Amino acid sequence: MEAIIPYTSELLVSLVSFGVLFIALWKFALPPIMKMLDERAEKIKDSLEKAEETRVEAERLLDEYKEQLAEARQESNRVIEQGRKIAETMKDEIVAKANEERESMLARAREEIQGEKRTAMAELQAQVADLSVAVANRLIGTTLSANDHKSLIEKFVAEVGSLDAE
Repeated sequence: MEAIIPYTSELLVSLVSFGVLFIALWKFALPPIMKMLDERAEKIKDSLEKAEETRVEAERLLDEYKEQLAEARQESNRVIEQGRKIAETMKDEIVAKANEERESMLARAREEIQGEKRTAMAELQAQVADLSVAVANRLIGTTLSANDHKSLIEKFVAEVGSLDAE
């Protein structure tokens, strides 16, 4: 059993050596190691704070971009709706203008038809009057005076005019 327990002189030398080494390490090695560990802890803390700030800023930018995107969508929808309204208004105006032109053309065509009808009726009445005078001359065998001729034409025109009114 003697081999396990050290001698007192060896124990004292070992204790003194350990004490001197511990004090030397405590005095000279421990402060730079602690300083390095503190600096590293500070760097990690700063990095974590910067990472948190960056995350918060990224979230803020994301929210801002989402808001801008929503506004852009609303603006595009508003522009599309405005374009639809303008197109609808233009369509209505074009249809109304086409209807006006159609009605105007129909009115002009009716007026032209009425004018042509009156002209044709007047020509027809003149021709019928001339023919009736010629037929009357042949049937009667005598020539009518100017007054007789005029009264006969007026009578015939009045009869033909009354037939036209029917």
